[in-house]
Amino acid sequence: MTLFAKLSAYDDRSARLAGIGLMLLSIFMFSFGDAMGKFLVATYSVGQLLWLRACAALVVLLPMVWKQRAEFFPIERPWLQLLRVTLSTLEVAAFFLATVYLPLADVITYYLAGPIFVTALSGLVLGEQIGWRRWSAILVGFCGVLIALRPSAQTVSLPAMIALGGSLSFAVLMLITRSLRATPDIVLTSSQFAGTFLLGAVLSPFGWVTPDAGSLVVFFVAGLISVAALLCVNRSLKLAPASVVVPYQYSMIVWAVIFGFVVFGDVPSWATIVGAAIIIAAGLYIFLREQKLGREEPVVSPPV
Repeated sequence: MTLFAKLSAYDDRSARLAGIGLMLLSIFMFSFGDAMGKFLVATYSVGQLLWLRACAALVVLLPMVWKQRAEFFPIERPWLQLLRVTLSTLEVAAFFLATVYLPLADVITYYLAGPIFVTALSGLVLGEQIGWRRWSAILVGFCGVLIALRPSAQTVSLPAMIALGGSLSFAVLMLITRSLRATPDIVLTSSQFAGTFLLGAVLSPFGWVTPDAGSLVVFFVAGLISVAALLCVNRSLKLAPASVVVPYQYSMIVWAVIFGFVVFGDVPSWATIVGAAIIIAAGLYIFLREQKLGREEPVVSPPV
């Protein structure tokens, strides 16, 4: 091997390791931000959380929006963009509303099923060809959801249905994002925060609780963390192939269990742990199968 080839291989390995590190860092930040959100909605309304979090995020994003303002015109397929923002806003509201009543690990488990729902909807709605292997993985993943959900007349609750509905909305959101992949990242990201800002502005007057200085700091830190996490995800995907870094996003459930136990005293049930393990295994198989077939699998990003 020539010196040039050795240097190229070293640079590629370094870039992949950096990409993996940034992905792990982003998932930690997303999980930390989710835990902060669950902590805040114990006192404040979901509307206040969405609005104040979005305020902080948009303050950070505005310089980037101004610098890249030419990217916003013309907007690709505006009605589809509007539907995407609507779904994004509803799913993040559902996520934090569910955390009011459910352990963080339970809610994250339902959202981990997103890639499984995406694959199923791709075949049913978009008419994409899905072989028996991936349909089998989809069915296995659904079994994992059912195990985590523990369906019975006593255990199927409205918060669980809200979380599951948010997960389905997240799946449709990823499908739409896949079809809008020509849209610049700054447009996709800022429009999502703009959507949560508007919904939060409408909802926050209902049950408004004036936050103290300490809570305001927590609100704004949560917004800053969500922006930083998204930037890390984007940078990670530029440094390393998606097939290398995306599987590390499933570390989200580990942090959800840790933060849930340390901060809120939540001990995940065996049903949640087993269901999450099955969902992760099915999701990883689907992802690897998509890569083998040369198809683009959307990146799983937690609610923003």
